[in-house]
Amino acid sequence: MTAEDDSAEPEIPDNDDVVDTAMKISMSLLAVVAAIGGVLFVLQMNEVVVVPEEEEAPVLPQARELPALEIPKIHFADITDSAGIDFVHENGAGQGAAAEKLLPETMGGGGAFFDFDGDGDQDIICVNSTVWPWAPEQPDPSPTSALYENDGSGNFTNITAGSGLDVSFYGNGVACGDFDNDGRGDLYISAVGPNRLFRNTGGGKFQDISASAKVAGADNGWSTGCGWFDYDLDGDLDLFIINYVEWSREKDLSFGFKRDGTTRAYGRPTEFRGTFPQLYRNDGNAEFTDVSEDAGIQITNFDTDEPLAKSLGLTFADVNSDGRLDVIIANDTVQNLLLISQPDGTFMENARASGIAFDNSGKARGAMGIDAACFRNSDALGITIGNFANEMTALYVCQTPGLPVPVYRDEAVSNGIGPVTRVELTFGVMFADIDLDGRLDILSCNGHLEDDIQKVQASQFYEQPPQLLWNCGADYDNEFMVVPEDKIGPDFTKRMVGRGATRADIDGDGDLDALLFSSGGKPRLLRNDQQTGNHWLRFHLTGKTSNRDAIGATVRVTLLDDTVMSRTVMPTCSYQSQVELPLTFGLGNNENVKSVVVTWPDGQTADVSVTAVDQLIEVVE
Repeated sequence: MTAEDDSAEPEIPDNDDVVDTAMKISMSLLAVVAAIGGVLFVLQMNEVVVVPEEEEAPVLPQARELPALEIPKIHFADITDSAGIDFVHENGAGQGAAAEKLLPETMGGGGAFFDFDGDGDQDIICVNSTVWPWAPEQPDPSPTSALYENDGSGNFTNITAGSGLDVSFYGNGVACGDFDNDGRGDLYISAVGPNRLFRNTGGGKFQDISASAKVAGADNGWSTGCGWFDYDLDGDLDLFIINYVEWSREKDLSFGFKRDGTTRAYGRPTEFRGTFPQLYRNDGNAEFTDVSEDAGIQITNFDTDEPLAKSLGLTFADVNSDGRLDVIIANDTVQNLLLISQPDGTFMENARASGIAFDNSGKARGAMGIDAACFRNSDALGITIGNFANEMTALYVCQTPGLPVPVYRDEAVSNGIGPVTRVELTFGVMFADIDLDGRLDILSCNGHLEDDIQKVQASQFYEQPPQLLWNCGADYDNEFMVVPEDKIGPDFTKRMVGRGATRADIDGDGDLDALLFSSGGKPRLLRNDQQTGNHWLRFHLTGKTSNRDAIGATVRVTLLDDTVMSRTVMPTCSYQSQVELPLTFGLGNNENVKSVVVTWPDGQTADVSVTAVDQLIEVVE
């Protein structure tokens, strides 16, 4: 546009055009208004009209008042030396150039409390491994297991020499049981190589009858845990054995395991083929039949059809309340197993369906020791499993008691166990009412595999402290709490290369003492010196038509407030170890009980009269 154009008079439009333009604008505005009105009408039609009511003051939730909580003083004193325990475990690990780092060297270290002489107090068997036959230096004498006799007050005498147990082989775990019902406790020791059955002939003497009884297993086998139970309910004890992996020195060395790319390290079980467990039926006359295949316990890998199990932990429990003991197996790096006993004498594997095969994310863990108990004083069975470093201890709790195939959930995180056990590498683990308050605590024995593990993992130590997880009850956010050193004492928390663990009342004072085993070192005998003032009852059962040890029998103690505590005679638990046969019930401040009922393995029940607490009661079927 030019300057002339700017000075020109503007053109005035025709009136008809103005009216037409105005009409168009008005119609457009009316359309927009109508659209907005339509939307508002639809919204109004869908709007829920709330008639205001008279406003009331909000009711706020009250803060949950929890009972006062104070961890009791549960002091343990290390009496290993003063009590006469001079055993030292030999794992065969060489030093320097002789250190071949063979996998079995990391796994041994178990034992048991058992009354081998029938005098009413708990004696000790410490299982030993030995020096490898190809080692350049052989000790003289060769290492053997050790048998200790209790004088009744918690002092022990080593009576191994001449007992028949003074033989050298690479032992691992032990099962104590009177398999011939003659009143004398016999011993079965699992091993790398042939296993051993030692028959108790009396007078502190044992006879190796492994070959004649046909329970030695394979010459090249590696058995870890073992246990006695009456699976067919015929009144005598049958034998269950778990095996780890198919192992040989040559195979181990051929894998060339390295920790940091250069240094020889202990191998991983993932590199070895799995194995089957074994079940030997007791036929009487010290003869057994291997019924493993017919019983259905040989579980294979679904993908490879090879043996699945790589087993380290074994216990038995009636998981579905049908009166028959089932088998629970903790496996290393593969799923755990739950073998549910059937009426026809076979077993059905149901770990996946029951929820104990894996962790909550569906992964297998490095499972070691195991135990089972009704730790909440209810019908809900709990199964605790010690796992590898950086894998928390598991606590599977039954959600559906009484169902043929029960459902379990790992509640370790929610009840406080998980966070405080994640770092440790836990082998031995067991339930025990350490402070006699009526609630079962959890004791664990910890230790790593590599003596220089801290060079590659700053949070890990070869020697690790044991732990006592105190059961403070379900009323609290954390159901279990670690007892600190100022409450339990430095003798307990001292670090060790922990493996197996067992418990018994060694001195007759009613509380449970502990024996913790070590790989390549001395065990630790810990006397329970708790001074809570809590009352207790102990029961020792003797079977007549049932097996003499009454394994599988259950005692139910009902308190005056109707709390029911249930314990089963099941010595096979922890890791390569066994606990005493008598059952201990902590009563807290209760000086009376309402009732005591024994259910024998055949289902028969008997009432037991209790006239006073703080005593051991003998119950004969």
